[in-house]
Amino acid sequence: PEGEVLLTLSGDVAMTNTEEGTAAFDLAMLEELGGDTIETSTIWTDGTHSFEGVSLQVLVEALGLEGETLRATAINDYAVEIPLTDAIEGGPIVAYRMDGDVMSVRDKGPLWVFYPFDSSPDYQTELVYARSIWKLDRIEVQP
Repeated sequence: PEGEVLLTLSGDVAMTNTEEGTAAFDLAMLEELGGDTIETSTIWTDGTHSFEGVSLQVLVEALGLEGETLRATAINDYAVEIPLTDAIEGGPIVAYRMDGDVMSVRDKGPLWVFYPFDSSPDYQTELVYARSIWKLDRIEVQP
């Protein structure tokens, strides 16, 4: 990464780019993986918004992640567990933009795991809402 590191992945990561054996990403690197957009309403915001980010599926495939669970942790050390099985086409993204703007820490950024809530009632559960961690800065791949 040439810019500020926004996301670090550790654990069983096949493709790494640091001496510590982790994968570190700045915004440009996340954007290079390809952007997906989800337009949805949320329980945290008013109305429908557009969220852009890298698909969790693309991130998993690009880095060769293997395991059962992704332990996603926020800047404030709040953590959630996301099953690797959630990384599917049309599933969650690691969002870095909301309505076209890069998200600041004040606006739940820099990264937010985002599900396409309006696409299916399956995504409108307390469990899925709990997995939608904001202020994300690291993910540990767990067996």
